[in-house]
Amino acid sequence: MADAPRPVIIAVDGRSGAGKTTVALELAALLRRHRTVSLFHLEDIYPGWDGLAAGVDRYVSTVLAPLSQGRDARWTAWDWAAQYDGDSRTTAAADVVLVEGVGAAHASALPFLDVVIWVEAPALQRKQRALDRDGETYAPFWDRWAAQENLLFAGGAVAATADIVVDGAAGVAAAPEQVLSALTELPALEPVLAPELARRRGLELSVERLEVHPAGPALFAALYGQSANAVWLDSSIADGVGTADSVGTAGAGSTADGVGTADGVGTAGGVGTAGAGGSGRGAPIAPGGLPPGRSRFSIMADADGWFGRTAEHSGGVTTVRAGQVTARIRAPFFRWLDTVWGRKAVRAPEHYPGDFTLGWLGWLGYELKGETGGAPPPADLPHPAAPPAAALLFAGRAVVLDHELRCVFLLTLTEANHPLTRAEAAAWRAQVRATVADLPAAGAPALPPAPAFTLRDGEARYKAMISASRAEIREGNSYEICLTTQLSAHAAGRVDAWECYRALRRRSPAPFAAFLKFGGVAVCSTSPERFLRIDAAGLMRAEPIKGTRRRDADPLVDAALRADLASSPKDRAENVMIVDLLRNDLSHFALPETLTVPRLCAIESYATVHQLVSTVEARLAPGSSRAQALAAAFPAGSMTGAPKISTMAILDRLEGAPRGIYSGGIGYFSLNAAMDLSVTIRTLVLQDTDDGGTHLSLGVGGAITADSDDHAEWLEIQAKAFGVLSTLGATFPG
Repeated sequence: MADAPRPVIIAVDGRSGAGKTTVALELAALLRRHRTVSLFHLEDIYPGWDGLAAGVDRYVSTVLAPLSQGRDARWTAWDWAAQYDGDSRTTAAADVVLVEGVGAAHASALPFLDVVIWVEAPALQRKQRALDRDGETYAPFWDRWAAQENLLFAGGAVAATADIVVDGAAGVAAAPEQVLSALTELPALEPVLAPELARRRGLELSVERLEVHPAGPALFAALYGQSANAVWLDSSIADGVGTADSVGTAGAGSTADGVGTADGVGTAGGVGTAGAGGSGRGAPIAPGGLPPGRSRFSIMADADGWFGRTAEHSGGVTTVRAGQVTARIRAPFFRWLDTVWGRKAVRAPEHYPGDFTLGWLGWLGYELKGETGGAPPPADLPHPAAPPAAALLFAGRAVVLDHELRCVFLLTLTEANHPLTRAEAAAWRAQVRATVADLPAAGAPALPPAPAFTLRDGEARYKAMISASRAEIREGNSYEICLTTQLSAHAAGRVDAWECYRALRRRSPAPFAAFLKFGGVAVCSTSPERFLRIDAAGLMRAEPIKGTRRRDADPLVDAALRADLASSPKDRAENVMIVDLLRNDLSHFALPETLTVPRLCAIESYATVHQLVSTVEARLAPGSSRAQALAAAFPAGSMTGAPKISTMAILDRLEGAPRGIYSGGIGYFSLNAAMDLSVTIRTLVLQDTDDGGTHLSLGVGGAITADSDDHAEWLEIQAKAFGVLSTLGATFPG
């Protein structure tokens, strides 16, 4: 008779008393709802109290080997009472086979396994649990058995390589359902877990409207100030701070991007504001040249609650943490993103005007270019260690401020067959209502002593890089090279990133401002540029900016600067080159006839700058992957130059160091399949260091063309850095 199809084999490993047996039993029960499941316990095959290693050998040869070929496994059980081999038993080659016990994921077993789950707990807790479970019969053998475990695991750390790790320090009663959810995110298990995936997408969104419009900083501090992981996608420009009365003052420097620079990008309604849906094709332009609705929404959320989780991508692995369970997905980031986002999982009620309907929020770093045609980052990164290439949190509840209707929307996610999610959502809404009703006023930001920044590339080296860029352009290797460098500082003590962000948003309001904190990394962004938006209906929109003039307090001078920008051949050429690049990027997944440029080189005026902005739009082709459409456009062309692939290679050689979070994107991936990302510019990154201090970094740059002037470009990066540095009381180095 022909062998049955090969089963999916899942190992549940861990030291004695960690809780792996409970996890395996309960997980088996959950999996049996939709498929056949066999469960094998290694304790049934160990040949006595000194037989751990021999038992693992028996398990691999008599259980795993036949199961991996789709055959039932026939093996000999150990008779613990007689202390001798007992009866013959069979483990059927079911759809899924769970193998549980110490050594289930031993190195010799790995070739046969599809998934490894490791359950861990402190030694004292493990011993007490084992004795409670097995009584005093185990007590005389605990040290003897523990020594064998130490020897077995000495060859490698299973926990470090496992696909899923369960923290059993506080027990594992809630872990099995979380483990099942984590299994659905492993690409290898998608076919067998199709019913669970369908259930995961069967979610319900509730939206409650509050007729209040509280101050954003006070609300975020009250709701999320103590959260370990939180995001505020902040349309700070909607607050009306830092407006025209600051034109020509020091505050203007933060958005003073010189002519045609790489950061000179600046528009946007994306992140945090993205829910508004942007201006719409052919929409009239509001005073100042900004499309209406661009800065309509701000979004606040953290990773708490039943649905909350975080995802970090580094070294080709996406690590997803939910409660006590950690899953590792060894696959490219955009492939993982395609499994968790891009299909419409919820429908927004008619009274809610936003495009964000809960989902993933966070950053995508520039080094993800290694998946999209660029080279991966070097392995020998300098100290401090670089932050993750991407960091996202999944929000199952969020606060959305509507700056147009001057109200607040409370978004909550529930699962139809899970009553606890409804109770949790109701309790959270009540908590937010109470917080809003008694919101304290926020005082002025309290900044630390001014840090002393250093520049990675001094004046001589940076000018040499500019000259080298022009040489590459003359050789025909690029048309435009968006050259960047980085300022960094080290503070001896912890710097309060929240206070830094409050100060930055007051001085430099922006439509794409954002504050993010993921553990020991915080991001304070005052970006004015949208990278890419894809709405729920599939309309893709990019809004690149090339060309900037600082505003002036004198109306006549200000008007002259605006006119100069509008008539500048150099700025227009740079803008058009990036528009062509983005048209090509979007075309890979677009209906060809829908690719348009509704705005070309239009002027948008902010409190501190005039900027040259274009809009590129296209309709996503039916059946296309939204994650792959994003990957085709990543990173933003305004931060690379054109053509993108060859220019990124040139930048790698010239810059000689990773950009990290800078030059990537910040935004959201919504459950209705919408997304909106800003370009990560004018952004301060703060990282906690092991010595109790804080590492601060600020990326700056400019677009180099054939007629760029070395000294003008050098002055330009100083102007780019001025806003953040002056807010912190710091000065440009050297």
